[in-house]
Amino acid sequence: MSDVYAEPTTGADPTDPATLARYTTLRLGGAARRLETATSAEQIVQKVQEAQGRDEPVLVLAGGSNVVIGDQGFPGTVVLVRSRGFRVVAEDADTVTVRVEAGEPWDDLVAATVANGWSGLECLSGIPGSAGATPIQNVGAYGQEVAETITGVQVYDRTAGSVGRIAAADCGFAYRGSIFKYSDRWVVLSVDFRLTRSPHSTPVRYAELARALDVEVGGRVPLADARATVLRLRAGKGMVLDAADPDTWSVGSFFTNPVLEREAYELLRERAADLGEPPSWPGAGDVVKVSAAWLIDKAGFAKGHPGPEGVAISTKHTLALTNHSGTATAAALVALAREIRDGVHDRFGVTLHPEPVLINCVI
Repeated sequence: MSDVYAEPTTGADPTDPATLARYTTLRLGGAARRLETATSAEQIVQKVQEAQGRDEPVLVLAGGSNVVIGDQGFPGTVVLVRSRGFRVVAEDADTVTVRVEAGEPWDDLVAATVANGWSGLECLSGIPGSAGATPIQNVGAYGQEVAETITGVQVYDRTAGSVGRIAAADCGFAYRGSIFKYSDRWVVLSVDFRLTRSPHSTPVRYAELARALDVEVGGRVPLADARATVLRLRAGKGMVLDAADPDTWSVGSFFTNPVLEREAYELLRERAADLGEPPSWPGAGDVVKVSAAWLIDKAGFAKGHPGPEGVAISTKHTLALTNHSGTATAAALVALAREIRDGVHDRFGVTLHPEPVLINCVI
């Protein structure tokens, strides 16, 4: 499942299979053979089962902020997830567990948790998408990721033909990944998050955010302050959707930060010796996470770097590839991504991998 409400629909809205680009934040993507809207978990299962009964491939799409759909579109049924709402399913003196429908817009949920004094999601403010997409990507930003608060995911298992719940420990959460990300087997129907009752944020782990909040790393701040500051930082990088700002017509960060074995990291340092120390963070075991944005910039791809047909690197953030003209093709965006990937590899010997899911296109 991909993730945002690029263009909201309801069950009563007419849908046109020739307009898939309307449902992606890149404003790209060809036609679907069939487009269906599901406004509840039951309808999601029904629409997927009906497509399977027609022996059609199925793409479950909650809008499109983390997906690149090729110009040939999708040769089957696209199910638009538009289920909404959340409810408390467990609570005690210190925590509250909320069950969130897959189609609930993510930032609406974060805003509600902050307003209710529930801590754990505040640093994920402003991320475009739906709640159901967050476990797929193990969404994270500014020192938080959803794996820390998810307790379970309700899914439709297309292989078994049944609805069930997968505990967080079995979701295979990793950096920007999970068992769901590259598998068509499971369709996310709802997600359970256990949050802390507190007027203050979780400890601020991200140095940039700590500086903006004027606290030490590890300090806590009022939830509303954390949310407002994250929104401001994201907007400054073009990472908050704005119909009037072409820099936000993207999938956010297009490439993940490479995670390198120690030997590969030392080779990178040698090749980058004339540029200074590559920004990096130690990972579990003997691995090092490296800044993809730094690699892209130092390989010669600055903010605003143009590609064909008006696609470009965002003028605000090196990691965002944009359909800046609003009239480009997916092929043009893929060509720019390929140019960047190959340029970084030629300069540093590091291969960048795309963060969004690629549908009917390859880099």
